[in-house]
Amino acid sequence: MPPAPGYAASNGAAYERFIGRWTARLAREIALRSVPATPGALLDVGCGTGSLSAALAARHPDRAITGIDPAEPYLDFARARQDCARVTFATGDAQALDSATGTFAGAYASIVLNFLPDPAAAAREMRRVLCPGGLGVVAGWDFRGGLVYQRLLWDSAASLDPDAAALRDRLFSHPLALPDGLESLWREAGFEEVARDEVTIRMDFADFDDYWQPLLGGQGPVGGYVAGLDPELRRRVEAAVRAAFLSGAPDGPRSLTATAWLVSGHAPNEDERP
Repeated sequence: MPPAPGYAASNGAAYERFIGRWTARLAREIALRSVPATPGALLDVGCGTGSLSAALAARHPDRAITGIDPAEPYLDFARARQDCARVTFATGDAQALDSATGTFAGAYASIVLNFLPDPAAAAREMRRVLCPGGLGVVAGWDFRGGLVYQRLLWDSAASLDPDAAALRDRLFSHPLALPDGLESLWREAGFEEVARDEVTIRMDFADFDDYWQPLLGGQGPVGGYVAGLDPELRRRVEAAVRAAFLSGAPDGPRSLTATAWLVSGHAPNEDERP
């Protein structure tokens, strides 16, 4: 499973500086709120650089935890983390999991399914590898209404660059970014007792450079867009985004909100499985 078209995943350290430092905050909330009732191992689908795997390891010190991802640079970073020392990481395809049916008590996917070619297949696979009654959890950013740092960039860039407008529209209108998108996906995949919640974290930037420089690492759709701009257009986009970031005030700390949809459901009991 290669990363989705337009999703650059080439440098684990750059990803951490770009968004991993914030997904770690989200991961702690997911691990706290979404606890499997059944004993057994846990699976982190699309584990990236290991934020959720680390949070699950801290929350469940007695459970075996496996993280899978297609991006070897991200897996290398995750394997080097001290807080993931007891997590098993492997290259894996969320749409065709290399695990037997009923292997896990919990399967998690955070900020990943909307970047896959076939998220429905991934949802079905997550349900398949769960034991009867196992917990399936998925989280995705509310790109359109709840992710301020990206609205700053995409809305500013869209006024200067048609390509930015097209990328923004693709991200913000994706079915899984809408309020009922992940919930519908989970129901269609056969999960039961499906429930939707939301998690809001803060993204705390020291100043504009702390916001802008990590984008130049070229990770993900937004980083790939910024890093790929020709120098003159990048300068113009940077100036427009800086103006939005500052909003008439001196440069300095900014705390931006970021909201994610959080959906959970249970695999059918043994006698209810097809």
